[in-house]
Amino acid sequence: MADVPAEQRVAVVDSAFVGHVHALRLALTDPRFDACAVTGAFAVQAGARAALDLAAALPQDGAGPYPDRLAATVEAAGTTVQRPELGTLVAAVPAPGPERDGAVAAVAAVDDEAVRLRTAVKSRDGFFTTFFISPYSRYVARWCARRGLTPNQVTTASLLTALVAAGCAATGDRWGYVAAGVLLLLSFVLDCADGQLARYSLQYSTLGAWLDATFDRAKEYSFYAGLALGAARNGDDVWALALGAMILMTCRHIVDFSFNEANHDATANTSPTAALSDRLDSVGWTVWVRRMIILPIGERWAMIAVLTAVTTPRIVFYALLIGCAFGALYTTAGRVLRSLTRKAKRTDRAAQALADLADSGPIAVLTGRIVGRMAPGAGIAAAVVGSVALLWAARAYEFGARQVVIAAVFYAVLAGAAVARPLKGALDWLVPPVFRAAEYTTVLILAAKADVPGALPAAFGLVAAVAYHHYDTVYRIRGGTGAPPHWLVRTIGGHEGRVLLTAALAAVLAERPADFPVALTVTAVFVALVVLAESIRFWVSSGAPAVHDEGEPA
Repeated sequence: MADVPAEQRVAVVDSAFVGHVHALRLALTDPRFDACAVTGAFAVQAGARAALDLAAALPQDGAGPYPDRLAATVEAAGTTVQRPELGTLVAAVPAPGPERDGAVAAVAAVDDEAVRLRTAVKSRDGFFTTFFISPYSRYVARWCARRGLTPNQVTTASLLTALVAAGCAATGDRWGYVAAGVLLLLSFVLDCADGQLARYSLQYSTLGAWLDATFDRAKEYSFYAGLALGAARNGDDVWALALGAMILMTCRHIVDFSFNEANHDATANTSPTAALSDRLDSVGWTVWVRRMIILPIGERWAMIAVLTAVTTPRIVFYALLIGCAFGALYTTAGRVLRSLTRKAKRTDRAAQALADLADSGPIAVLTGRIVGRMAPGAGIAAAVVGSVALLWAARAYEFGARQVVIAAVFYAVLAGAAVARPLKGALDWLVPPVFRAAEYTTVLILAAKADVPGALPAAFGLVAAVAYHHYDTVYRIRGGTGAPPHWLVRTIGGHEGRVLLTAALAAVLAERPADFPVALTVTAVFVALVVLAESIRFWVSSGAPAVHDEGEPA
């Protein structure tokens, strides 16, 4: 071991090891863990190398295979040792004779390639993905693995396919819509295959985590834009519907993320609503029904693809808005009931995650220090009041009215009050999605009220740039590395700063609304450049988490 450079992986394997190749693969090659072990095999990366060297220098007395004793010593010293679930796979160090013969027979009785293929598929996924995509996409993943393709290459191919699909939709012709539908489904097959390839070949990476976390949204929202462009070619302006669908989808995801982060550290769910959910899950068919009605990504993309091929963009967006609104109401209502009836206390870590998801800028921070002393624990109440006042003013008054600017100032003050104290209330996990809905919808309303060519497409671009920042924040927190740096949030203003800026631009350009799209476009480009530059720097750095999303279907 002394001859192996410190930055390289080291594996210690008992010479009497009997087991499947994939069992060894799980123990020795997974890049996500500094230390990993199965019976008879132990491997460390650079992060645990010092612990291994110390363990190897100690007397290793006692029974059991030497690698197992090393792993136990390393773990006792404080280094986490990952022990993968093997299921039917065999990993053993049997004694010579009948015990070894039995282990060899156990290895021969199980096809580890079949296990490897089966475990390449997510254990929890949507109905459409589980029964119509994964049965063959896993073989696409294996084909890619045997030809040396990486998950990142498959992810990029999926993105390019979706962009071509969006381009076909933008033609506005029936052949283009049909081709777009077919290509969108092909893109989804590749999207499933990239994660399956990563699990099949254990090729997890920091760059892969970033690509996997962001490209799904980029593909879907680009397709929305393609549909809107195609409709415009036929004289049908559906940009407001496209932007509305993107806002609804993003807010729905933020609801999911906020609720999960708020309850990340909960030791038990004592909610009667959760108990009812568990009872429903015990009845097999209800599991699939409940997964389908929330319109997860598989069902959603299948619906978009079919409707694009046989109907019009307007019908596609109507179906999206109705289906996603129902799914959002269903999941949000259930989570509200759980939050009101559960007894678990929110931890400091959860409160910090919610504060980071709130995306508060310097104005909210400043007003929070002042107003928060007078309104302790305002939380969700302040967020809702400020958001409702803002949206009512934007809807009630004409484009550029000073009342909208006043409402934006009021919103910024209450936004500060909402996050002035730790977000530990039962419903405080709703604060980030309320802020998202207020910011995005304000941009939509003002762009629609400007009533000039290019305003809604420019608003679509601005919301897309800001939404990327919010998704990026979510996946950084999920990876355990915390939110983006404070300077980034300050530079792009925070949610309240962008709302104030948008309202002020509308007021300044009230007499020249034709310039409003230009102002929105400049803002969108600025936000996109700053956010993307920092995001790329982070996700290709060594500090980014080498993880893939294995949670609920998005």
